[in-house]
Amino acid sequence: MPALPDGTPAPTCAHRVFLEPRGPVLVEGPVEIVLDDGTVARSDRFSVAICTCRRSRTYPWCDTSHRRRERTARPPEERKP
Repeated sequence: MPALPDGTPAPTCAHRVFLEPRGPVLVEGPVEIVLDDGTVARSDRFSVAICTCRRSRTYPWCDTSHRRRERTARPPEERKP
């Protein structure tokens, strides 16, 4: 039976994973994510978005920080000198 990096047995049930172009990885939950420092992030939600860009303030969960943000300038007549 395969094992996780910490030596615990890998789960035997399959979870569906969806790859979003230029976006997060969507995983059917519940999920546990082992972070670089060894801490475990857990979500019991039915589906979670996992950040792949590392811009998220709620890492490892996606907060849509990967989306491009465009500044909209005010029309010239509204600008004040």
